[in-house]
Amino acid sequence: MKKVMIIGASMAVLLSSCVSQKKFTDLQAKQKETQDLLNTATVKLNSCLEDKASNDSELRVLRDQVSNLKNQNSALLNNVGNLATLSTKEAENLEKSLESIKEKDLQIKTMNDAMNKKDSVTLALVTSLKGALGNLADDDIEVNVEKGVVYVSISDKLLFKSGSYNVSSRAREVLGKVAKVVNDKPDIEFLVEGHTDNVPIKNKVLLDNWDLSVKRATSVVRVLQNDFKVDPKRMTAAGRSYYVPVTDNGSSANRAKNRRTRIVVLPKLDQFYNMIEEGMKKASQGGN
Repeated sequence: MKKVMIIGASMAVLLSSCVSQKKFTDLQAKQKETQDLLNTATVKLNSCLEDKASNDSELRVLRDQVSNLKNQNSALLNNVGNLATLSTKEAENLEKSLESIKEKDLQIKTMNDAMNKKDSVTLALVTSLKGALGNLADDDIEVNVEKGVVYVSISDKLLFKSGSYNVSSRAREVLGKVAKVVNDKPDIEFLVEGHTDNVPIKNKVLLDNWDLSVKRATSVVRVLQNDFKVDPKRMTAAGRSYYVPVTDNGSSANRAKNRRTRIVVLPKLDQFYNMIEEGMKKASQGGN
């Protein structure tokens, strides 16, 4: 009888060990999947920012060219007086100069219109978010724009209890307001980032701060999807642990600022560049 009991206990331990290993493997796979999504979103965002910088540079070059052409045109008019006294060659040069100025001006106007439209869309999104969130304290939630990207930063104390990744009932109300805005704008995509302070954490469920930050991001994503019907194809969940703080972790107040969840609205700059390309094509056809 004792042998049977010993064998049964041994099998239970082995089975428990197997289940624990499977859970650990699943967590590793989920973490790798989340990291891959984060890397993809980061590459996309960096590419968009680099493209924008390139277009800004091109815009400055076009403006310089227009300025030079206008100066050349003024010089021609000052030297000759009027078209009646110009030679055939000079008249042709002046006509080409005027056509070139018109084309460059149209290109600049097209780029400015595209930039203004993008800025208007961003401003409308920020206004909608701030209007939906109402009078929440700035310490709890903050909406701002950096380099054309909209960020919604929600404090840890509003979303979760200490060391937990279960979304609070009060936080669900706030996430519902955010969901209403993003559901009204179905063409935007966004990234949900979990951030922690640098105080280490480890328990039966959480391996470390990486694990906590990822689970908090996925908890927010699940609430947006399951409770408020946000299309999951538009969302990416990512954990940043304590490696991207807003301030140093030297005090409890600063650590509280670093414990946050951030919603990053990813810019769809492909639409912006399509507008520019279409405008350039029309400008070129008009010049010809």
